Amino acid sequence: MRILLIEDDLALCQALTTILHHAGHEVSCLHDGVEGLLALERGAADVVVLDRMLPGMDGVSLLRRAREKGVDTPVLMLTALDQLEDRVSGLNAGADDYLAKPFAPPELLARLAALGRRPAAYRPALVQAGDLTLDPVGGTLTGPCGSCQLSRRENALLGCFLSSLGQTLPRGLLFDRVWGLEADVEEGSLDSFVYLVRRRLRTVGSKLLIRTVRGVGYMAQMPC
Repeated sequence: MRILLIEDDLALCQALTTILHHAGHEVSCLHDGVEGLLALERGAADVVVLDRMLPGMDGVSLLRRAREKGVDTPVLMLTALDQLEDRVSGLNAGADDYLAKPFAPPELLARLAALGRRPAAYRPALVQAGDLTLDPVGGTLTGPCGSCQLSRRENALLGCFLSSLGQTLPRGLLFDRVWGLEADVEEGSLDSFVYLVRRRLRTVGSKLLIRTVRGVGYMAQMPC
């Protein structure tokens, strides 16, 4: 797998390059946000490891600009900041996963493997439920007040809810469907993405409610 590492810590870059090479990956490194954006736009990698704090352009701004230009390469964001608002801002900018420093190399490799897995190509039909229409391929959500673009994880999570209206979905099931059975994901990642999906629903003016079922998971309901 081709991995682009955008990180300004040269020692960390060298260490990660060694780890990734030993795991059989091709690795290229950049140390500046502006150069990183150009490489991302060129499609220079299958998966990107992106540091949040970069010279030239910070990682969140870089990722937001790339997503606005239609770049859909999976991105794992690295950061020394691990507060909920920091994770949410990174995910909201378009990150597919988030890993706080310091981290164990096996965890990094597992997360990259999960991001690199792609389902077989097919074009599912539009998903329509209540006042919403979801395009699973394009990741476009349309509601009474307009449309918005979803990240890959938001798309998968909302698809689970729309296909199971009125049903309680356990947290474990949602993790499996959104991140995959083998993915090692932080427990709080699901809650962060539910928060983002709720914001998307408000953006398009939908009445869909995603309720927290304490100790179990979540349930999506469309009011009568």
